[in-house]
Amino acid sequence: MSLNEYLSGLRGKRVAVIGAGVSNRPLIRLLLASGIDVTICDKSGMEGIGDFYHEIAPFHPNFHLGNSYLSNLDADVVFRTPGLHPDNPALVRARNNGAVVTSEMEAFLSLCPCRTIAVTGSDGKTTTTTLIAELLKDAGYHVWLGGNIGNPLLAETDAMTPTDIAVLELSSFQLHSMNCSPDVAVVTNIAPNHLDVHPSYQDYIDAKKQIFRNQKPGARLVLNLDNEVTASFAAETAAEIYWFSRRQAVEKGFWMDADGMIRRAGGQAVMPASDIRIPGVHNIENMMAAFAAVDGFVGENVFRSVAKSFPGVPHRLETVRVLRGVTYINDSIASSPSRTAAGLACFKEKVILIAGGKDKGVPFDDLGGDICRHVKSLYLTGWTAEKMKASVMNSSLYSQGKPDIHVLEGFRDTVEAAAKEAREGDIVILSPACTSFDRFKNFEERGEAFREIVEGLV
Repeated sequence: MSLNEYLSGLRGKRVAVIGAGVSNRPLIRLLLASGIDVTICDKSGMEGIGDFYHEIAPFHPNFHLGNSYLSNLDADVVFRTPGLHPDNPALVRARNNGAVVTSEMEAFLSLCPCRTIAVTGSDGKTTTTTLIAELLKDAGYHVWLGGNIGNPLLAETDAMTPTDIAVLELSSFQLHSMNCSPDVAVVTNIAPNHLDVHPSYQDYIDAKKQIFRNQKPGARLVLNLDNEVTASFAAETAAEIYWFSRRQAVEKGFWMDADGMIRRAGGQAVMPASDIRIPGVHNIENMMAAFAAVDGFVGENVFRSVAKSFPGVPHRLETVRVLRGVTYINDSIASSPSRTAAGLACFKEKVILIAGGKDKGVPFDDLGGDICRHVKSLYLTGWTAEKMKASVMNSSLYSQGKPDIHVLEGFRDTVEAAAKEAREGDIVILSPACTSFDRFKNFEERGEAFREIVEGLV
């Protein structure tokens, strides 16, 4: 089915789009321009929609705004915003009344005319997705990058050709109710995450499984053999399994031996892991996952070239500045304890850590030990500051003053205090282990605030 045919099938139906944020705006524009009866439901109200209201007002959409935005949800087709759980009572009522509940991403996957590669996981999604796109581009493919990264792609469908490849990052929220799967699915790892939205860890895991639930024989599923949860997925799929591992040889895929050599199944050497430009053992995993996703489409010369040159993605262990011998690193993407722990493990020396924010319902107990092992001075701010302080002080590895713990109110004050303490040779890293939503719109805004403060240091 073409995009025009799909849109034609929506004409004459009542369509509701939940969420008028940036990610849904191309969808709303597309539906309105196609003459479809659209109701826009958004909790933020008219003020939150801003100038977008004036842009679309000539098309005369309906609006349900404010706290009661879902109270009278009555539509034939509902496009769910990723952050709204599929079991939300309003969506349940809509389905019971005969509505089709879908999403921009599900519609795209059902219409996409080219091969699709999609990545999910608790950590490393964006880096792995970007690496896959870079590997394919370097090999000469026309790549469309979208999903949780880049632009929503539904409106671009008609411009795609069968020889193109769409590379997608998919969050658990996007996957939760999805009934279609990509040609190649990648699961980087699974650890407790987003438990402030998912009712349980099992619900979170089940959402991740949707990336491969509908794969057919001939599809590919790339899994982390070193992660107990992802390894268990192999028993639940009809797809062909490609593994990656830092600890053991694999039957199909890529692994790293005890000498740090990345090898493909069968033992053939591909490249030393030390040649990978971006730091950290987790990025070795991300690189091998990307290799496994494109194996057969991309040659090993491209593997080596991209691995040596790829500088990383902003806000992910990004070096912002070196000032008077002090290195400042922006790891604002680290919004979970497991992500911060992985970042800290990249450094041989103990660091000065800036952390805190809004938690996801994930305990900080294990992170407390990781901080004691890798941090010499801890600067905490935000809603979780006291909770994180307690996790460190309750660790069996903690001794008085090791690490030093400082709790401050303002974000700028926290960064400047950490910088004031730092001496030549030190590393100051923002790796919050929490979301940014106590004071920032997203992790990017938090990372940019950190960058601005650091670049203003004299």
